Amino acid sequence: MKTSWRSASLVASAAVVLALMTACGQDGGGATGSQNVGATAAPGDVGDLGAGAGDGVGTGAGQVSASAPEPAGKLSVSTDADFGELVTDGAGRTLYRFDADTAEPPKTTCENDCATKWPPVGADDALAGEGIDEDLLGEVTRPDGTKQLTIGGWPAYRYAKDTAAGDVKGQGVGKKWYALAADGKKARAEPAAGLSTRKDPKLGEIVVDKNGMTVYRFMKDEAWPKPVSACTGACLEKWPVVAPVEANDTKGVEKKGLMSFTRPDGAAQQTIDCWPIYTFAGDKKAGDTNGQGVGGTWYAVKPDGKPVGAPKK
Repeated sequence: MKTSWRSASLVASAAVVLALMTACGQDGGGATGSQNVGATAAPGDVGDLGAGAGDGVGTGAGQVSASAPEPAGKLSVSTDADFGELVTDGAGRTLYRFDADTAEPPKTTCENDCATKWPPVGADDALAGEGIDEDLLGEVTRPDGTKQLTIGGWPAYRYAKDTAAGDVKGQGVGKKWYALAADGKKARAEPAAGLSTRKDPKLGEIVVDKNGMTVYRFMKDEAWPKPVSACTGACLEKWPVVAPVEANDTKGVEKKGLMSFTRPDGAAQQTIDCWPIYTFAGDKKAGDTNGQGVGGTWYAVKPDGKPVGAPKK
């Protein structure tokens, strides 16, 4: 009888301990359940997983993976029929950015389950290939201490469902994930605006044409009382004029003084703030600024039409 009482007591004690452990598990279950933020998302809407990680969910000690991100290799720009120009790694896989991250300063919010579906791209061996501006490449330290590649400040990822080079299955997932363009912006399928702006790492916000080519001003031109171009003859071979652009076909450019005029040779030329604008034959690809400061008379253009870095008169 004594032995039976002791056994029953041990069983009862174990049941109490088990009940307490279960209760503790339930009390802490909120955090555990929150890690699976995407569990109720629609199939393929993996973007919500990243949102949970971005809110700090699942970032506790021992939960963040410390495995090193897969290296990037030599980056290049590829053209997709649906999404335009986008960045690919050394193996031809598409790189993506996440809207919950930030570029200024660079910060990654995709961890744990999110990082499994959107593996971070390693920064250590990244090389700037054709179409990539080395100055726009950087790195950010992830919570687990590993280094992740950034492009234009945006942390770069791959998508686990992209199984072959050239796949772009991650584009638009959860309305938060987008293929990376070479300047760090989102790759886009729609045609670029006739005139828009981009942030150059050295010159700041400057105007570019529909092909992403830098737009310039010639300091010998005139704007008042009417636009007059001093670039004629052989000059135009090096500095082609920008053709007229409709005001509603611009993005980020000030509308004041946005007009076109007719040159003496009969050609029409666009102006910003009434100043004639040009591109430079020495710029071979989008993002080049080889015309900046040439001859002390040619300068890239700010969104308000002012020349970047021109000496004050």
